[in-house]
Amino acid sequence: MSLFSLPAFSPPDFTEPPLSEAPAVVFKGVEKLGVAPDGYHATSIFPEYFQITKGEWSLLEESRMDCAVVLEADGTLSATEFRRLKVGDRVACGRSENGEEGIYVHAAAFGWEPSLCGKFAFRTQISRETSFSYDYDELYSLLEFERDNGFVLWVLGPAVAFDRDAREAFTGIIEKGFVHGVLAGNALATHDIEASLFGTALGQDIYTKRHARLGHYKHLDAINTICAAGSIEAAVRSGMIRDGIITAIVEKQIPCVLAGSIRDDGPLPGVITDSREAQDRMRSLARKATTVIAMATQLHSIATGNMIPSFRVMEDGSVRPVYFFTIDMSEFAANKLANRGSLTARSILTNTQDFIVNLHKRLRSKDASLS
Repeated sequence: MSLFSLPAFSPPDFTEPPLSEAPAVVFKGVEKLGVAPDGYHATSIFPEYFQITKGEWSLLEESRMDCAVVLEADGTLSATEFRRLKVGDRVACGRSENGEEGIYVHAAAFGWEPSLCGKFAFRTQISRETSFSYDYDELYSLLEFERDNGFVLWVLGPAVAFDRDAREAFTGIIEKGFVHGVLAGNALATHDIEASLFGTALGQDIYTKRHARLGHYKHLDAINTICAAGSIEAAVRSGMIRDGIITAIVEKQIPCVLAGSIRDDGPLPGVITDSREAQDRMRSLARKATTVIAMATQLHSIATGNMIPSFRVMEDGSVRPVYFFTIDMSEFAANKLANRGSLTARSILTNTQDFIVNLHKRLRSKDASLS
């Protein structure tokens, strides 16, 4: 029996006080490029409604936290990064959230139950001693649903490619159709390609852990090889790279954004080194996501979490929650996004390589039982 069922969205009742008595929201013009007017409203992760004219409440679609809200010329609303504000843009203003200024933040949209804990309780924080059995089972059921009904976005750290079994397991998850988009950095791609070319990751054998002779050259040789080929895609097409995560992503034509950092070696061709461009490309996938699974990459996880609202408006106009799982051995890293206010966030404290191997085995066994 599946543990997962998509919760229904309950819109606010705008015919009852205090919302029926709320004023229209005030929009002020931008006077300087990239600078919001005084009193601007900053978005949250929750569904937000704006009363553009009296009696006309509009849901802000494709939201993300920490943006301004711009009233476009066609009457629609857009969540706009501050750096994108143009002179003349009309920005929603108001810091209250219960309709007092024509803005309503709908935190109870999906009927999540409030915590039943009193003032004193044991084990209220996620730790290594927390039981995660339910979270695993919920994730298995969720992924089965999302494969055909959603968009599963994976945020990957290089640890996924450092172990032979984990690398093969994630490749299998891609091939089974549970991956719709990938966000990662230079390191994930570099070490996965290094594993394909040399069987190592940072010079260490991905199975035996033996150090290769001149192993500290291996990742540089991998980057150099791909640079000579012209691109990652060209290397895959030529058969130079024959297996692994990146090969499966290219062969399945899965959208993948590799965002670079100041410390990257190389980087590989295709890695985006302009941080603003990288953010824009990441957000283009984040907008599609209905489930996000972030593994062993703290900065990429936080960056993605900042782009993901707690809901998504689907093509048919229905509204559904967005689920966010963080997988990490560090309690701080795993809790960082779960504590950001999203009731759909889950943290699982475990070794990422063990997690992905177990996840693949369970998905494969469940898939076989259905066939």
